[in-house]
Parts: sequence; C-alpha cells; structure tokens
Amino acid sequence: MTRKLIKTVMVVGRLILLLLIPLFPSSSFPLVSAQEVVDRMVATVNAGVRADLITYSDLVWQLALQPNTPLVSPNSQDLNRALRLVIDQRLILQEAEKLPTIAPTAEEVKAVRDQLSKAFPVGEFQQRLMLVGLTSEKLNEILEQRVRIEKYLDFRFRNFVLISQKEITDYYNAVYVPRLRARGQIVPKLEEARTEIESILTEAKIESDTDAFLDSARERAEIVMLSAV
Repeated sequence: MTRKLIKTVMVVGRLILLLLIPLFPSSSFPLVSAQEVVDRMVATVNAGVRADLITYSDLVWQLALQPNTPLVSPNSQDLNRALRLVIDQRLILQEAEKLPTIAPTAEEVKAVRDQLSKAFPVGEFQQRLMLVGLTSEKLNEILEQRVRIEKYLDFRFRNFVLISQKEITDYYNAVYVPRLRARGQIVPKLEEARTEIESILTEAKIESDTDAFLDSARERAEIVMLSAV
C-alpha cells in the first residue's frame, strides 16, 4: 500500500494453548470448494507479548481485501504470500499495542474502509466480503489493526527520517532527471522537484527501516507453522 501499501506484517504459542482456541465455523468459509471446509489453524506467532493464532480464514480475508486477487480456490502461492504478510502484520501489531496513545479512532477506521472500497469496482467490495464470510464487525477489526500498524510505523520511523540536501541532489541527478528524460517529459528544476523527491526518499527510508525492523522481529519471535497452505 503506498506507501504502496504498506508492506506491512505476526506469532507462536504452545500447543496446549492452541487446543483451547475454538475453530471458526465452516459456514464462514464458503469459497474454497463446493464442499464444506472446516477452517484450520495455519500458524502461531509470538513476539514476546502473546501467542497469536493465524487461521486459514485470516489468509482468505487478506486476499479478499487485495484488488485483482482471485478468491475462488486460491492457489498456494497467493496463500503463502498472504501468510507472510499476516505474520508481518501481527509482529508489528504486538509492538504497536504497547502504545495506547496511537489507538485508532472510529473516524480513522471509517476513512480507511471508504478508501479501500474505492479500490474495487462498484459493488465488488461487498461481494468479496460476502464470499469469504467477512462480516462488517470483523472487517472493522482488521482495519483498526491496520490503522494502528500505520500509526506505529509513523511514530517509530517517520518522525525520525531526515533527508539531506546531498541525498536530494544525488537522487535528482542520478534518478529523477534520467527517468523523466527517458519518458520524453519536461524536467523541472531541482528546487521545483525538491518536495516530491524528499517525499520519495522519505518513503524509501521508512520502507527500509520497516524491513530491518521486521527482519529483527522475525529472528526474535517464535513462529510455528501448523499446516501447509
């Protein structure tokens, strides 16, 4: 999500605890095949805060919120990509929940929901939600988590990003100007392009810092795969 839409990015528990976690009903899972399929546990993630369970439904819900992603009989590649993203989200979320001051407001969640629905053709968003059994309440819960994650990343990384004049000038000469010339476009002067370039470099640094944070979080966390997807 752009931030291209955030990457994004969660954790393990003990099997005796997993036995106490109820499965989702099969009625919430109508899309995988013509047969009824019981939801199943896929992984657990523990970043030192708690053990979070990731189910097959979590993966399908993730796919449902991604435009241009097939939902009927999703393939292993799409499911594993969704799994990696959900794990990363949970890892960040466990850290974000330590900061109650960044709790999302109802208005922020609604704004994200409205923006997300506009990424789909008219009527398709609701159809996808119904297809995967994603209720309005559960959708709001997922989006609330996404807003919390974004606010945490802003708090942790954006506020500390500093872009130097040299970085702006180097990017202008090495990347910005050649790219526009290759497209046959008019090249603005450096001062005219400064704000745009600073924004590009800021987002790149946040993405790099987030990647480094997630690499470290994955190493520290206990992630247990319970079933293949």
